[in-house]
Amino acid sequence: MTESRVAIVTGASKGIGRATALRLAQDGRHVVVVSRTQSALDELAAEIAAAGGSAEACACDVGDGAALGALIEAIADRHGRLDVLVNNAGVTKDGLILRMSDEDFDDVLRINLRSAFIACRTAARSMMRGRFGRIVNISSTSGLSGNAGQANYASAKAGLVGLTKSIARELGGKGVTANVVAPGFIDTDMTTSLPQAIRDGALAAIPVRRFGTANDVASAISYVSSDAAGFLTGHVLVVDGGMTM
Repeated sequence: MTESRVAIVTGASKGIGRATALRLAQDGRHVVVVSRTQSALDELAAEIAAAGGSAEACACDVGDGAALGALIEAIADRHGRLDVLVNNAGVTKDGLILRMSDEDFDDVLRINLRSAFIACRTAARSMMRGRFGRIVNISSTSGLSGNAGQANYASAKAGLVGLTKSIARELGGKGVTANVVAPGFIDTDMTTSLPQAIRDGALAAIPVRRFGTANDVASAISYVSSDAAGFLTGHVLVVDGGMTM
C-alpha cells in the first residue's frame, strides 16, 4: 500500500489541472495525473519527480465513462487507497442558444459533468473503505451566474454544484467531504484566446484589478483537499477576485 495520500487530478496536462498537480505533490501527495495526452503527462510527472515529489501519468479520455471508471478502480487497487479526487477536466463549445446544436450541448455535459459523476461514484467506494476522502469538483462562476453563449458550459458547471452537495450529504458520515472550487476569470489557454474587448470588460469587473492565475486556484484546491479541511463540505469556494460578490 502507498503510504502517502493518493490524489487523482483530471485535466492535468495544462492550466489549472497542471498547477494543481504540482501543488498537491508539494503537499506530499502521490499524484496521479490524468488527461488525453500521454506525452504532456509524462513531462509533468517527470517535473514532479525532479522536484522531489511522487507522481504517475495515466492517459484517459474522461468522456469515456467506462475507461475512466476502470482507471480509477485500477489506481485504488494498485495503491490500496484513494484519498483525493480533483475533477478538473473540461471543454467549452460556446455559442448562442439559438445556434447551439444538440451535439455541442451533450458533449459538454458528458465531459464536464457526467465524467465527474462517474469519477465520484467510483472513487467513493475506496474512500468509504478508508474512512477518508476529499472530492473537489471544479466548477466556474459561469455555473453560478450564467454566461451568454455558454448555456451548455454553465449548465454543466451548475450541475457540478448540485452533484457535489448531494455527495456531501451522502458521504459526510463516512469521513468523505465534497466541495466545489469555482474559478472566475483565470489566465489560461481557454481565456487568453478571448477577444481583447471581453478581457478588458472582465478585468474592469474584478475588484482586485487582475486576472487570477492557475496557482491561485491550486492554492484553494490544496486547502479543501487537505486533512485540515475535514469540517468543510458541501461548500462552493469562489476564486474570482470578488467579481461575482
